[in-house]
Amino acid sequence: MTRFSERTLVEAKVSAAPAPASPRPSATLALTSAATAVALMTYTAPMVTLPDVAADLHTPLSAQAWLLNGTPLGLAALLLVAGSLADDYGRRRIFVAGTLALGLTTALGALTSSTWLFTLARIAQGAASAALLASSLGLIVHAFPSPRGRLHATGVWGAFVSGGIAVGPLLSGALPSWRVSYGVLGAAAVLVAALSARLLTESRAPRGGRPDLAGAVTFGLALVALVAALTLGRDGWLRAPVELLLLASMVLLAVFVVVERRSRTPMIDLGLLRHRRFLASSSSGLFTGLAVIGLFSFLPALLQQTVGLSAMDTAWLFLLWSGLSFAVALQARRLAGRVPPRWQLAIGFLLHAAGVLTMLGSLDAGSWVRLLPGLVVAGIGSGLLNAALPLLAVESVPAARAAMGSGAQQTFRYIGSCAGVALTIAIATSSGDGLAHGADIAMLVSAVLALVAAASVVALREQ
Repeated sequence: MTRFSERTLVEAKVSAAPAPASPRPSATLALTSAATAVALMTYTAPMVTLPDVAADLHTPLSAQAWLLNGTPLGLAALLLVAGSLADDYGRRRIFVAGTLALGLTTALGALTSSTWLFTLARIAQGAASAALLASSLGLIVHAFPSPRGRLHATGVWGAFVSGGIAVGPLLSGALPSWRVSYGVLGAAAVLVAALSARLLTESRAPRGGRPDLAGAVTFGLALVALVAALTLGRDGWLRAPVELLLLASMVLLAVFVVVERRSRTPMIDLGLLRHRRFLASSSSGLFTGLAVIGLFSFLPALLQQTVGLSAMDTAWLFLLWSGLSFAVALQARRLAGRVPPRWQLAIGFLLHAAGVLTMLGSLDAGSWVRLLPGLVVAGIGSGLLNAALPLLAVESVPAARAAMGSGAQQTFRYIGSCAGVALTIAIATSSGDGLAHGADIAMLVSAVLALVAAASVVALREQ
């Protein structure tokens, strides 16, 4: 065979080989945004139904933090490994599996009959949500390679984070019971998974090597120990079980660092911690969980118990905060090129602090009307945070590691959420002067944390 004919044969084989499927930007953005909204609706569903869930499951006040903390615990424990798996083994594959698992675990949560079974179901929901959230931004970065397109897509995705937070409590409050709402959310997740399996295209950035299972186990156990210590700390921080759990958490985190340094395919590249943009992304996620999510996850239950509002009335009231957050996040992409994401974060934290400070004394006075200005200001701040966080997360790492960068930032966010919820409940329920006075102290702590966050983000300016 001549060299010419050999070359012709090779070219024919290449031309006959199926070309890799091109991403469908519109479908990718629609499905990842829809799945994200369902995940956040599942996350926030107990916010206004916590009293009913606690009564139905006979959950004592000291254990109610577990009803809220199950999902963020699962999220924080698995976001990093989910991001790495998505980059290595296929973002579409991990996304579809996570969305389907979210539907099934949410439906199972509706059938639970005890606090611990419900908590386990919530942890499983968080693990499933970790898979879909970490892979979502990786799919978006692949489908929108240009900076302008990526800016638009991450802005829309961030807005649907706020949208899910807004709709979740409304759906839970409108349906006959919290069990029915979980069934509806489970069915919605299964539907999105089915559409995603049909319409999304695969993308990956394989590094070779095995999944970092040792890192996942040590990191997950460290988080469980930390959240358990924060939850039990309500009854006394100097007790032996609390101190042992805190010590175990620190030891496990040290082991995690050693494991990551030795792993060929670590969950997180620890070298990124030397980059200020990555540090700004991670610390902002942490403080968003501590200051914002921690307070607003338990504040609706406090409002029902002190002012006497119904679950539905509380959901409508908090729609002012979450709805504004959605609208602002959707429009914040217009700030691109004018206001860097780091400054958007700083402004968002400052607005949250200002809004929360205006709400002081509202619950003690029994007046929900006094909450309105603060909910407006804090809602605008939350929208800026939700718009800037995903953009900074993908910009702080190489494009090929977008899912890992997203997973890292969201891991810190939900670590902060776990700690923030436990801290808010501990402060609000430990005051000798009643829940309303305890709520004021929790709001003050949230505002101080937000001010610290704003200062840290500004300090982490790029060199």
